[in-house]
Amino acid sequence: MIRGYYIGASGMASQLNKMDAIANNLANVDLTGYKRDTAVFKAFPELLIRRMGDKYYKFPMGSVDNTPVVGKLGTGVETNEVYTVFEQGPLKETQDPFNFALDGQGFFTVMTPYGERYTRNGSFILGPEGMLVTKEGYPVMGENGFIKIKANNFMVDEDGRIFVNTKFSDPNRLVSMEENEWDQTELLDRLKIVKVKRPRYLAKQGDSLWKTTTESGDAQLMEEGRPKIRQGFLEASNVNPVTEMVQMIEVNRAYEANQKTIETQDSLLGRLINEALRV
Repeated sequence: MIRGYYIGASGMASQLNKMDAIANNLANVDLTGYKRDTAVFKAFPELLIRRMGDKYYKFPMGSVDNTPVVGKLGTGVETNEVYTVFEQGPLKETQDPFNFALDGQGFFTVMTPYGERYTRNGSFILGPEGMLVTKEGYPVMGENGFIKIKANNFMVDEDGRIFVNTKFSDPNRLVSMEENEWDQTELLDRLKIVKVKRPRYLAKQGDSLWKTTTESGDAQLMEEGRPKIRQGFLEASNVNPVTEMVQMIEVNRAYEANQKTIETQDSLLGRLINEALRV
């Protein structure tokens, strides 16, 4: 009967881990470029139960084990991993020339005090030194280094190429290559878009940043299959609040079921002890 405590407790602990992932998803449902987490469980090996001392069971010819199989007994569950699901989030138009969205797989590259980090959050601003930076002040990387621009004199095409025009400056609207003001442009740089071999093993660092791990592999510059860059758009979170709420209800019910299992085991163990003392 003691085994029942451990089985129920392992189930409760796993559901707590899943609830943490759901709570984190709901807390970041409005965070630009956020990717939802999901928990994966793994069952412990099952025990094969056999009936002992059965006088009426006819053993098959050549049987090694002469006890009939009753069934299997589960021994609990554990959290195998909590990983990030990199599904494409919906794109929202903002008309802000410093907002960028990735339509496809890949990551923006930003420079931090700890080295290069990667993000899907394209909500950038113009830094005090004229560089394109994140809201936390981390420079956004181009393939040739830091990106230095001036307000409203640049545009980015779908391939991530950054064009500048020193003759044009309009703070009220986002321009496009078809407009007459952009008949004289100069290629400045191209946004550094990278990919990793196994993105599910990227580690979250905070501020919408990821870092590579041994399991994910090193970041590689994308030359083919690059995502489309949408200037004036942001990628919303890929969290579905309705789905997360349904999963939260399921977790609560599973947690209560494991809790009742422990309560039942405790009650039965108490009766066994009391009956043994009477005898």
